Amino acid sequence: MSDLKLSAKDVAYLGISLAILEASKLALDLLPNVEVITLLFIVYTLFFGRKTIYVAIGFTFIECLLKGINVWSVMYLYIWPLLIMIVFFAGRHKAGHMFYCILSAFFGLFFGLFCSIPYLLIGGWSMAVTWWVAGIPYDIIHCVSNFVLCLLLFRPLCAVLRRVTS
Repeated sequence: MSDLKLSAKDVAYLGISLAILEASKLALDLLPNVEVITLLFIVYTLFFGRKTIYVAIGFTFIECLLKGINVWSVMYLYIWPLLIMIVFFAGRHKAGHMFYCILSAFFGLFFGLFCSIPYLLIGGWSMAVTWWVAGIPYDIIHCVSNFVLCLLLFRPLCAVLRRVTS
């Protein structure tokens, strides 16, 4: 796990990455299920590898400070690390731009399904399925917006990070 050790440079990059995540989340909070968090976690993972897990933990912590602790807090503890690990392993195989657009879209489409896990534990299958089905229209918005944002911003964000981190 030596690849998870942080240098001072890592702390600076990851701290700035966390600030960008939080600022972009706050900036887009008015739009239902339109976010760049998924895209940013994908790009950060391609550049910082598994160290991006620290950003996910920090992001969840800050969100809890700003919005309080609720069921979604538990969801964030597994949903963002799941995305990071998928990207980490896909990145080792040099997945292309369209792969990440599709991954981003699927992640948005199935976000509600992934987030229904705590409801399965709290209230059983009927509660989890009801919660998931009720959110499907928002998951569709999430899917489409994630795809479009990744299609438009993935390459420019990678170019910026390439310049900044080289």
